[in-house]
Amino acid sequence: MRVLLVIDHPYEGSYSRALAAAAIRGATTAGHEVDVIDLDLDDFDPVVRRADLGAWREGRTVDPRAAEYQERLAAADHLVLVHPVWWEVMPARLKGFFDKVLVPGFAYTENRVGALQGLLGLSGVTLVTTMTTPGPLYRTWFGAPVQRVVARGVFGQLGVRRVRWVNHARVAQVSPARRERWLRRLERLAAELPEPSGAVRDRAVRRRRDLDAQEAARHALPSPTPVGPAA
Repeated sequence: MRVLLVIDHPYEGSYSRALAAAAIRGATTAGHEVDVIDLDLDDFDPVVRRADLGAWREGRTVDPRAAEYQERLAAADHLVLVHPVWWEVMPARLKGFFDKVLVPGFAYTENRVGALQGLLGLSGVTLVTTMTTPGPLYRTWFGAPVQRVVARGVFGQLGVRRVRWVNHARVAQVSPARRERWLRRLERLAAELPEPSGAVRDRAVRRRRDLDAQEAARHALPSPTPVGPAA
């Protein structure tokens, strides 16, 4: 199975990076192929500028890095996202990853009533987060916004039903022993990722093939004959 891990954290010594390393160890030990996107090391620009928005409206991207990420995401069976929770949601680079990579024509199409139809061949997403907020407070008072954004707002709309959230609350206050247990747990979870369903990827391939055929048909149409007096 091909696993794409995306990490967003600027500090090399962070616990988020320790968790990412544990996930990579677990997945590779289980024989999975792991591709890693490090948004900070790539210096990924998360800002959607005028040119990006114009391309988005046409179902494409003008950012070469975002286009590269699309290719790597299209090849993945399972996506792992690792990041800290800042101001109750994800850092800017990961939000920009959603904005600039998951564009129409690549990640989804819209039907007549505006509902999204996903084009990704992902069998599942694992969301791995760290935070200083107590877990019960984050869930009850804030409503767990990062889970709602990723599981419902992004991948739920794209048709990815299997989204698992693995949270690590009050990470700066817990004991080293607990942090070590968390690392071992995530390593085990990464080793036990479920194998993808071929139907999911086949459906995504068919949808993208249909889009390509429609686009080719539009370009093949003859230009309309000018109407009006000759020049």
